[in-house]
Amino acid sequence: MRRVSLAVALLFLVPSLALAAKVTKRAPGAKAAEKDRALAAVRAYREANGAQILQGFSELLAIPNVAGDTANIAKNVAYLKEAFSRRGVKTEVWEIPGASPVLYGRLDVPGAKRTLGLYAHYDGQPVDSEKWTSAPFSPTLLTATSEKGGVPRPLPKAGEAIDPEWRLYARSAGDDKAPIVAVLAALDALRQAKVPLTSNLLFLFEGEEEAGSEHLKGYLEGHRDRLGVDAWLFCDGPVHTSRRPQLVFGVRGVVDMELTVYGAVRHLHSGHYGNWAPNPAFTLAHLLASMKDDQGHVLVAKFYDTVEPLGPAERAAIDAVRDNDDELRKELGLVATEDNNARLQERLLLPTLNVRGMASGNVGPSAENIIPATATASLEVRLVKGNDPGHMLDLVEEHIKKQGFFIVREEPDMATRLAHPKIAKVTRLPGYPAARTAMDLDIMFQIVQATSRAAGENVILLPTLGGSLPLYLFNDLLAKPAVVVPIANHDDKQHGPDENLRLANLWYGIDLMGELLTMPK
Repeated sequence: MRRVSLAVALLFLVPSLALAAKVTKRAPGAKAAEKDRALAAVRAYREANGAQILQGFSELLAIPNVAGDTANIAKNVAYLKEAFSRRGVKTEVWEIPGASPVLYGRLDVPGAKRTLGLYAHYDGQPVDSEKWTSAPFSPTLLTATSEKGGVPRPLPKAGEAIDPEWRLYARSAGDDKAPIVAVLAALDALRQAKVPLTSNLLFLFEGEEEAGSEHLKGYLEGHRDRLGVDAWLFCDGPVHTSRRPQLVFGVRGVVDMELTVYGAVRHLHSGHYGNWAPNPAFTLAHLLASMKDDQGHVLVAKFYDTVEPLGPAERAAIDAVRDNDDELRKELGLVATEDNNARLQERLLLPTLNVRGMASGNVGPSAENIIPATATASLEVRLVKGNDPGHMLDLVEEHIKKQGFFIVREEPDMATRLAHPKIAKVTRLPGYPAARTAMDLDIMFQIVQATSRAAGENVILLPTLGGSLPLYLFNDLLAKPAVVVPIANHDDKQHGPDENLRLANLWYGIDLMGELLTMPK
């Protein structure tokens, strides 16, 4: 894989007029005109066919896609297989017993000397319909965000003007069906305008990313000979919090654990036993509080010891990004953030210890006057380059032991309860490590140029995305570089109720795919 000098790398990585000049200089004459033709083609197509694109997007969003919902997962795969096959892509459905299928596709281009792989996932996070303003699998178009007074309106008809600030609400609108629809629209636009693709294309659409990608390694190992590419484009994630487009050269890993602490063998009347029987909710609260200080520093011993430092080009990229944290705090209603308002981009370079949820007794109208028998927390560790998932959970377990807890893997029996005053059941869940691709590869500069043309400005370049993706498998197992090419709005509420996509971001995604699929040979 070709690299360029650090001096040239920094020229590309620091947003400046120099980058724009370099992009223009590398594509003179007819080649520049051909690239202009591609971008003009996709923009003209989406402007003429916006209603059709949104109709297709809504059809895909209406198919429930929670991993494990076998019948609906199959419907998603069937929809995507038909959509890509209709556009000339040779598709196959790969299956492993007990796993969601993977849709594989290949589109060969005569004379192409480069192959790009495009990864996305068609599954989504579970939903709690009662917390949604509209039904999560009944796509609803609003004239603005609900917080800004947006009201529902019908999908536009052919020829009707479309406001790019409209929002389409549905599960997976932002994470992660939008880039799949953007690819389909770009293929249609380029074919209609007779603009040739310049790379062979591989498509890999996973159905378990939101469930931890447990079977993805098996799929890749079983089909390694079908996955030869020059680089992988990971079509997932949001743009920068400033709303500017970004490219991200790595992701954090993730690993989870469930933690349960115990009181009496049954719920106790809080009047009869209060001030006498230990309350596991307080026990859990004290344990969790021992893990982080009030500035967000993790107090687990050696938690930060294995962090792999950034290289000069990566550090230069971060330093070049304007600090918009004050605006973000105002948007989120936060007067202060962790580590004395340290920059978000700096905090993403460290592993995190997060409480995903807690449960002990009931609240609200269902609250009971009891001392609960148990209290449970779901913990998540986001990993950075250098962290091993198992080792990081080992550190957390060692901390739990130091707080006086006896760790078990199953529900404690009576003998165990009577032998140990503090018991914690720890259930370790699957996870995967972080990954990071070098920024100074020649093909990455080509991708930077294409993305900058689609955005109409120098895009933000970052070494690490805050979220997690199984990118490490493509770096390590397949030994190929990968870059994340996000299109969703940063406020898309991914993973939560009222997930949505700003239409301007979908339009940008179509432009982006058009540019990436027609990069100079």
